Amino acid sequence: MRAALYGRVSTKDKGQEVANQVIQLREFCKTQDWTIVIEYEDHQSGATADRPQFRKMMADASQRRFDVLVFWALDRFTREGTLATLQHLKQMTSYGVAFRSYTEPYLDSCGIFGDVVIAVLGTIAQQERVRISERVRAGLDRARLQGTKSSKPIGRPKAVFSRAEVQTLRAEGLSWREIARRAGVSAASVRRACRPTPPS
Repeated sequence: MRAALYGRVSTKDKGQEVANQVIQLREFCKTQDWTIVIEYEDHQSGATADRPQFRKMMADASQRRFDVLVFWALDRFTREGTLATLQHLKQMTSYGVAFRSYTEPYLDSCGIFGDVVIAVLGTIAQQERVRISERVRAGLDRARLQGTKSSKPIGRPKAVFSRAEVQTLRAEGLSWREIARRAGVSAASVRRACRPTPPS
C-alpha cells in the first residue's frame, strides 16, 4: 500500500509541532508495512479547506498517487464541521483512496469493516444535510412570522393612523408637516392618505 501522511497545526496550537504527528504516523505505517510516498503539512487553521497542502493532497488523491491517507486525528484533518468533514472523506473514497486516523482506529476504511465505515459516514452526512435544511426552513418560517431575531417586523414598520382624521386636519388648513407631527407619521404618509381614491 502506498501511503500519504497529512499533518496540521495552526498558530493557535501552542507548543505543538507537525513533526510530532509525522513521527508517529511514520512509525504506524511501518507497522502496517505501508510505503510512504508523500507527506503533506499545513501550518494554519483547519476551519477551511483552502489550505495549500490540503488542496494538493485532494488533487493527488484524485489522481491515485497514493492508496491510503493517514492523519493523526480527525481534527488535524479538518475543523470545517461534520458535514464538510464527511464529504471530504467520501470524496477521498470515491477516488479509490482509503483513509485511517492514527488516534481514532474506528475511522478506518482499510480494514474488513471499511464498507461499513463508509456507509455509516454517508448516512451521517445525509442526516446532517437534512438537519441543516430543517434549520434553514425553521429560520425562514420564524422570520416570516416574527421578523428579525429581535422579533421586530422585517423592514419599515407599517404606519398606523386615521385617514379620515388626516383628511379633516388638511381640510382645516393645517400644513402637511403639522399633520404628520400630530399623527406621528411622515409627511409622505399623510400626503398619500389624502390622495383621492381611484374609481373601481
